[in-house]
Amino acid sequence: MVTAELAFATLGAAAALALLAWALALVMLLARCNDLAAAVARQEARGDAAAVAKILQQRPVGARVIVRQESTEIFVTVELAARPWADWLPSVPLSATATVLREPT
Repeated sequence: MVTAELAFATLGAAAALALLAWALALVMLLARCNDLAAAVARQEARGDAAAVAKILQQRPVGARVIVRQESTEIFVTVELAARPWADWLPSVPLSATATVLREPT
């Protein structure tokens, strides 16, 4: 009887560990989206299109970057339907935004 309980407890601990690692992967993807939004916004504020293109090459697979410019501000939104590890796992919508003031030229 103790062996069966230990087996179920081990399976439960393994499942909890896998869920924790999956959540950590989501947090890391969100951090990448935040970094991407901030970097694109900074380079857009400087007017450096080559740097923006280089940064966009490093974005996570499936990420969509939206840049909106107003008179003095630049808004960047990064949206991602995150599916860490496997496509059959449920997707989690992630979104990151950054706003910067346009630099004077």
